[in-house]
Amino acid sequence: MPEQARYRIEHVSRYLYASPVRHCVMALCLKPRSDRGQQTLGFEIVTDPPAPLNGETDCFGNTKHVLNVHREHDALEVAARSTVETARYAPPPDSLGAGAWEEIRSWKESLAHWDFTHASEFARPSPALSAFVDRLGIAPGDDPLETLTRLSDTIHSAFEYVPGSTSAISPIEHILESGRGVCQDYAHVMIAVARSWGLPARYVSGYVHVARRTDAQATHAWVECLLPGLGWTGFDPTNRRLVDHQYVRVAVGRDYQDVAPTRGVLQGAGHDRLEVDVRMRPSDEPD
Repeated sequence: MPEQARYRIEHVSRYLYASPVRHCVMALCLKPRSDRGQQTLGFEIVTDPPAPLNGETDCFGNTKHVLNVHREHDALEVAARSTVETARYAPPPDSLGAGAWEEIRSWKESLAHWDFTHASEFARPSPALSAFVDRLGIAPGDDPLETLTRLSDTIHSAFEYVPGSTSAISPIEHILESGRGVCQDYAHVMIAVARSWGLPARYVSGYVHVARRTDAQATHAWVECLLPGLGWTGFDPTNRRLVDHQYVRVAVGRDYQDVAPTRGVLQGAGHDRLEVDVRMRPSDEPD
C-alpha cells in the first residue's frame, strides 16, 4: 500500500452577469494548505479576463488571493489548479483514556483556542439546536473521541442530504428544522454541539476523492476537533467517516464565512449566475 496519495485538482468558477461589470474585487480561498501530512506541490490561478492577483495569509494560516478586474466584462472565469500530496493517516486509538476531558476543559478560556470554543455566525447555540440535542439524547460520554465519533454518526443519520436545499448563508436553524441540508450544514451542527461541550472545533473546506463519486461532488466540508494526544482530528458527518488521505484541506476557520472559496464586490452589475466545475483525480489517472 503506498504511503502517499497524489491528486490533481481543477476548480473552475464562472460568473455570468446580466449586465457588464465595470470593476470587480474578489477574495479567493482556493490554495490547499501545506501542513500536517499534506503538501501542495503545485498551484496556479488563471483568470479570464486576466487580472493581477495578490497573495496573503489570514489569521488561521489560510492562503488567500485578492483579484482586481478594472475593465468592463460580462463574465469572469477563475480556474485554480493544484497538485497535492497527502500522507496516509495512522488509525486513531479506540479511546483517549482517563483525564482527556479534564485537559479539554482547561482549554476553555485559552486565547489560543478562543475562536474554536466560542460561537460563530453559522455555528452557534439556538433554541432549535437545543431541541435537536434533547430530542436525540445527544450528550458527552466518558471519552471525547468516542463521543465525537458517536456525534458524527448521529448527525449523519438525523439529516437527509439534499443538494440545493440550503445556500451558503443559510442559518443553522434551516437544517435543524427542515431535516435537509448539505455538507456545510452538517459541519455547522457538529461544530456547534462540540463547542457547547468545550471542545475546540473548526470548519474545514476542501475536496474529497471517493471512487464512483462524480467530479461535481468533489468539493466538501467537514469538521476538525482538537483532542489531547491526537491534535486536530477530522470527522466527516456527511459521509459518516473519519478523515483520511483521500481528503485535501484547503482552509480552516470558525465556519463557512471564514473559508468561502470566492467572495467579491462588483460595480455596475445586475444579477449574476455562478457555475462551478471541480475535477479531482489521482495523479496517475489520465484526464
